[in-house]
Amino acid sequence: MAPAFGTSGLRGLVTDLTDDLITGYCHAFAALMPCDTVYVGRDLRPSSPHIAAVVARALAQTGATVIDCGDICTPALAHLAMSQGACAIMVTGSHIPADRNGLKFYVPSGEITKAHEAAISASFAGGHRITGRTAGRIAALPDAAAGYIARYTGGFAGDTLRGLRIGMYRHSSVARDMLTTILTSLGATVIPLGQSETFIPVDTEASSPQTRAQLRAWCAEHRLDALVSTDGDGDRPLVTDETGGIIAGDILGVLTARALGASHVVVPVTSNGMIGQLPDFEQVVLTQIGSPYVIDGMVRCGAAKVVGFEPNGGFLLGFQAGTIAPLMTRDCVLPIVAVLGAANRRRLPLSALVSELPAWYSAADRLQNIDRPRAEAFLQTLIDDTAQRSAFFAPFGGIGSVDLTDGLRITLPDGVTILHLRLSGNAPEFRTYAQASDRDRATNLQQALMQRVAQALDHQT
Repeated sequence: MAPAFGTSGLRGLVTDLTDDLITGYCHAFAALMPCDTVYVGRDLRPSSPHIAAVVARALAQTGATVIDCGDICTPALAHLAMSQGACAIMVTGSHIPADRNGLKFYVPSGEITKAHEAAISASFAGGHRITGRTAGRIAALPDAAAGYIARYTGGFAGDTLRGLRIGMYRHSSVARDMLTTILTSLGATVIPLGQSETFIPVDTEASSPQTRAQLRAWCAEHRLDALVSTDGDGDRPLVTDETGGIIAGDILGVLTARALGASHVVVPVTSNGMIGQLPDFEQVVLTQIGSPYVIDGMVRCGAAKVVGFEPNGGFLLGFQAGTIAPLMTRDCVLPIVAVLGAANRRRLPLSALVSELPAWYSAADRLQNIDRPRAEAFLQTLIDDTAQRSAFFAPFGGIGSVDLTDGLRITLPDGVTILHLRLSGNAPEFRTYAQASDRDRATNLQQALMQRVAQALDHQT
């Protein structure tokens, strides 16, 4: 499929991200969201330096001053641009494989909205190019992440993480050095693990059994209090407890919201159903999947202490938390530091902090490299045809209620167990989710659901 906007940003195969296509989208962005200055950053996948250079040249053609920030994580780039009242473009494919890449667009207020995406796409389709302007200059900015680092080293006490041994799964995350600096500055002993010079598409929402086993082995071998990492562009955190067990992103979000004293929470419909049962929050708003929808929900909420987060762990702060200013884009650092700090302050292991929450478990995975047209037709049939839908879910105990906020979300007759099917917005993936009050039941249901989808699509798992 051609490069297109999905849950967050424009993405596609590197072979389809031609110089002309990239230039066209940059001109469309500059025409609709004019900024005198645009900051440009990139992740560590092999195609990113070239794409970033094309982006810089294209923006300069529009007359903008382009600030090349080099290798930098997405939230740090967004933080810098927003602090300067400027726009930004991040070159990243986030967590998807290295044969794909993309662009994330930012205006001075933060991530672009779905309305912005539609307008940019329409302008691109119309072939609009900005001409007749004096070319802008391109300048490099060393230490572009300095302000973002100071946000956390100054926003938390220097002993927040004192005494903790924290493993850092470095892989190919562009945030690995920056995150190490922050954790060390706050008192932690950081043990570097698993650095790779080959890009590894770490998906914080769907870790393989091999990855989970490695995380547990590292925690045992190095006697860690926790292990942390991020996805490729550093806007989604990965956190394990002291045993190496991964703390799901939405559970991490709940713990972060509690630590910050949030009163209102906005989350995608795929989030753990436990969130809506907690007395901590005055309101929980459910949205479609994707940070632009979460941001829109936060704005509409209009609450003084609103936060947003996703099952992938990305956290959005909508209010002033002490000295830490709002940041309306997915962030990896705040949930890592806030939750580790909360546990350390109470002298509790992370597993004990998690165990204080009601037992409600989520499991998620995806079928990769699917036949997308066939998958779209299959899912639409289940949405439209009640008989087909009933037959498909009969082995799971039938259907209690249906939610079409994003894909097909079924609550079973027990009123608790949830099964959810949806297509990825910008990758050839079919995602499956299950929620239950028992961890093994959630895992087993999710695996059975994914297998049933694979059989329907004749897809090899």
